Amino acid sequence: MLRQFFSVGGFTALSRLTGFLREMTISALMGAGPLADAYFVALRLPNQFRAIFGEGAFNSAYVPTYSRLLSAQGHDRARDFASRVLTLLAISQVVLLALAYLFMPQLVELIAPGFSKFPDKFALAVSMTYITFPYLGLITIATLHSGTLNAHGYFAVAAFAPVLLNLFIMGFLALSFAFPNAGYAASWGVLLSGFAQLALLVWEARRRGVLERFAKPKLDADIRQFLRALGPAVIGSAGQQIAILADTILASGMPTGSVSAINYADRLYQLPLGVIGVAAGTVLLPEMSRRLSRGDVVGAQAVQNRSMALSLALTAPFLVGFLLIPGELVRGAYLRGAFNASAAENAASVLMAYGFGLIPMVLIRSAVATFQSRGDTATPANCFYAGLAFNVLLKLALSGSMGPAGLALATAVGAWINFALLIVIGHRRGLARADDRLFENLALMLFATAGAALATLPGLALARLAVHSLPFLRNEIVLVTTFAALSLAYGGLLAFAAQWLFGRGLRRQLL
Repeated sequence: MLRQFFSVGGFTALSRLTGFLREMTISALMGAGPLADAYFVALRLPNQFRAIFGEGAFNSAYVPTYSRLLSAQGHDRARDFASRVLTLLAISQVVLLALAYLFMPQLVELIAPGFSKFPDKFALAVSMTYITFPYLGLITIATLHSGTLNAHGYFAVAAFAPVLLNLFIMGFLALSFAFPNAGYAASWGVLLSGFAQLALLVWEARRRGVLERFAKPKLDADIRQFLRALGPAVIGSAGQQIAILADTILASGMPTGSVSAINYADRLYQLPLGVIGVAAGTVLLPEMSRRLSRGDVVGAQAVQNRSMALSLALTAPFLVGFLLIPGELVRGAYLRGAFNASAAENAASVLMAYGFGLIPMVLIRSAVATFQSRGDTATPANCFYAGLAFNVLLKLALSGSMGPAGLALATAVGAWINFALLIVIGHRRGLARADDRLFENLALMLFATAGAALATLPGLALARLAVHSLPFLRNEIVLVTTFAALSLAYGGLLAFAAQWLFGRGLRRQLL
């Protein structure tokens, strides 16, 4: 499992890093003004529908069913099931695209009602959404191929495919002089990247001999089980998107730049969240499903504990950075071109607020595998909605006084409630058991994290002093040196504690 984790994590890291470069390019060309706000809303609509009907909900219902059929009845039966799902998925996406094109202005007004006060910004958002929305259908079909490949243990190409989105956007931004503005250039990059991702995954599925075909839909027992699992999963994913939609709705009524501040902070937040959390969830769900299908409950719980420990170990340096040096992270990443100091300050406050929810957000993907690997998609949905209730109430309470940072802080609180409920319910049902090894790992990581936090601010002061007289790249050098120093301090303390404080057994676990 570790090899697969780092394979997925490596390519996902490449995706997040190229996404980070993409956001740096966008920030330099668009800044945090009306054009950037309109573009981010145009990208948000297909991404929200994709998250509801695509990756999150679809995989949690599809992968366990496909894995069960593959294990119990063989490849041909699993491929027949996948082919029927492909047909249903394609029909749903054609219908959704047609409805979206008929009611696009209303959709944009729903997701960003505050834009109606700014007709030019609203018109930009609508026209760019016409370009980006078909990306939803392309990437949803691509998700089916990704799920099939993952169920067979092939993770690399599916993890690499999202890199194409970032490469295409940056490529089209380089040609923005040929478009009305940079927002239109980036929107066309989004659309064409969907074709490229789908083509890559179709090629890989064909090469591996697992490519689905269009087949006549048939409501047999397998499809009915899939749909029963998909319904609660869609409701759960929709709830998560409701929280994101609430951010956009409330931010659209705030001063110009608020939508952009949330997006730029979220891009930094997605570096650990996307790389570590997604890698853990992507690998863990089919692994637990396979073990449970063989009756290996103890083995399934063991790999889940190892996944959580590894996720926490890799997340800790980012937690320290987001809480202690958010300003340095944002300035080093974005402060250039059209992105000014005021925009950096707004994004930094959002990033710090997001940081309070980093731990549960990373671990939720591993926690929901407790239930999804057993075909239970209803319990994770119920847990999420409990957290969502507090989330939305806090958004309404905090957005007036704290602005975009209040929205992010509410998201963090909701994540903690969601995660806590998943852990408690899983433990009470006897489905998830934390072993002694996990608690030992937690003690080791808490020690190292505390030491890294104590070393961060002195390291920041030294970095600022060292670059004080430099004529350029001061923010970038401060960012790199400070984050590298806290990461090295964390790694060094991990090694020291495992060697001298916690004993030989834990040292072997660390290695």
